[in-house]
Amino acid sequence: MYKPKIARLFFGGLAALFLIAAAYVGRGLYRGATTIHELLGENKELKQAISTLTTEDQIGYAKVISQRTEQGKLMTTLRFVETSRDDKTKKILQKEYTIEGDVIHFDALIIKFEDQMVIDGKARALYLWRRVYGEKMAPQEGFPIEEPGTEPKRYADLLKVLPIEDQNLFWSEIWKLANNPEQLGQHGIRAIYGNVIYSQLREGLIYVFKIGPTGHLYVEDVFDM
Repeated sequence: MYKPKIARLFFGGLAALFLIAAAYVGRGLYRGATTIHELLGENKELKQAISTLTTEDQIGYAKVISQRTEQGKLMTTLRFVETSRDDKTKKILQKEYTIEGDVIHFDALIIKFEDQMVIDGKARALYLWRRVYGEKMAPQEGFPIEEPGTEPKRYADLLKVLPIEDQNLFWSEIWKLANNPEQLGQHGIRAIYGNVIYSQLREGLIYVFKIGPTGHLYVEDVFDM
């Protein structure tokens, strides 16, 4: 009378062992990169994703909302807008800042890839906004634009061909390579460096940010509102 029960327990145990084994084998079939160096070194999907980057020019603008004097200090309120890679009229990020003074600095991180890093052999670069600050502030006291270590809105879905753990690894670690130039060259990155521009802003104007082919950030156009 106990044989059917014993049989059920036996086969149930076998089924559980099979599932555990299958899960283990599945993990063995694909092991996500554990370091940024592994990811940059051999991942063809990453190279293909980088190849989809195109030469950019306009990457955003700053609109001066108001300038006023408070307790003897000139305060500038501006709206920072980041535009889409695919549509310059599409706003993907908007933030407002109030900063003492009228000379404002805009700080970006630029990542330039070597030609051999990408599938088609053409150099590519990523442009990541970091922070904005006034001339009366230390840079480290500036206000953040993008959150370091996270996927920037400008490049949402750029790495969608990669497993989520590899996407997170790339965005969290790419900033850190800036302090290790020897390893940059080993993994197909020509340079990671900051590019800061500043301008004396005036109320009623819009300042357009552009990126040159070599990764140079500059203000080209100033429009009346």
